[in-house]
Amino acid sequence: MATNGRRQVDEDDDDIIDVDDSTLQTNQANYAWEEEYKRSWDVLQEDEHGSLAGVVSSLQQAAKRKRQLRDTDPIQRGIIRHLFIIIDLSSAMQEKDLRPSRLSLTFTYLEAFIAEYFDQNPISQIGLIGTKDGLAEKLTELSGNPTEHIRALKTKRQEVGGEPSLQNALELARSSLVHVPAHGSREILVIMGSLTTTDPGNIHDTIAQLTQDNIRASVIALAAEVQVLKFLSTQTKGTFGVAMNEGHYRDLLFEVIPPTAITTSKASSNLVQMGFPSRSNEAAATLCACHGKLTLGGYICPRCNSKLCDIPTECDVCTLTLVSSPLLARSYHHLFPVENFIEVAWKDAAATTACFSCQKSFLSPHKVSPQLQATTDAGRYQCKLCEKTFCADCDIFIHDVLHNCPGCLSQPRRSASGGPLNANSGPSRTIT
Repeated sequence: MATNGRRQVDEDDDDIIDVDDSTLQTNQANYAWEEEYKRSWDVLQEDEHGSLAGVVSSLQQAAKRKRQLRDTDPIQRGIIRHLFIIIDLSSAMQEKDLRPSRLSLTFTYLEAFIAEYFDQNPISQIGLIGTKDGLAEKLTELSGNPTEHIRALKTKRQEVGGEPSLQNALELARSSLVHVPAHGSREILVIMGSLTTTDPGNIHDTIAQLTQDNIRASVIALAAEVQVLKFLSTQTKGTFGVAMNEGHYRDLLFEVIPPTAITTSKASSNLVQMGFPSRSNEAAATLCACHGKLTLGGYICPRCNSKLCDIPTECDVCTLTLVSSPLLARSYHHLFPVENFIEVAWKDAAATTACFSCQKSFLSPHKVSPQLQATTDAGRYQCKLCEKTFCADCDIFIHDVLHNCPGCLSQPRRSASGGPLNANSGPSRTIT
């Protein structure tokens, strides 16, 4: 009797364990973002002093550099860009699988995206389109003013509902992009949280029209891969991605910022006529040609003397492209980017003791155990041309902000005969 009783208890325990295991598996499959933190302690290893600070810092630097590495080939790129961002404002954007919600995270990321986009593409323009309740609404026109777009995003934060209409949104964007000058790129970025779309007609006809008009559409899906979204990006030679978590969503969004390479069929060397307007400081308000409103100050078109509010833009009267020389200089780095620095191995780390740029001292390899060296990098990154070594923070700053290598700029430039050149002679790269 005792044996039977013990066997019965064991069977009951097995049942309890099975129930707990199944419940645990169900809970683990709730949210995609939980996978990021699943057994994250397995990659950590203490140093010789029992501290985790060095390992955590190394992991953070590696994540930063992974986002920063990009194509640095000096090829022709379209630096005059016209981009419409289509935002899904349907009820699906209220889902909380991306924290705090899909909509809140999207608007937060878009505000940072717009600021960074105009910093990297100062002579480009952005427009915003929202879609909900089976309709599409233009939130902002194509403009080079980031403040206007960010203000529009803040007013639409709580206005969601119904189903999106991808076809209506694409047609609305196409109707504006088809009239932009041929020397600028025509692009659409779709941020879609819904798995369905309510369209008045055949969306494949709209996609074919986008392809014919040389409009490139890229898609970021927040829920899952949808066949029509993948087909849209494939046919228009855009990019497609599904956001797995918050960090991946941000990476997909910011991959749109660098201008794409121009294909051989479009790489004609036609000159683009541009005007450099003068700044106007008026005592009394006058009408602007772009909005038809009374404004103080603005920019005067050098061809027709019309007043416009912001640059870069196209004059509404004479259609002349208006820019400024600093904006052109800031776009230059896309054509000749700084090459990615190479990572210095621990066995070669003793050759340098401090960062060439900020003079921050490097961690000596003699103070790091071999076990820790096997799981972390040395935190040193070397320029291929000047062979100067930089820390991770300076590496990111050079490629994202400065766009010039301080080590290369500090080298004496040589003439064809081998003698030093005057600092002001010959072609040079401008620090912007």
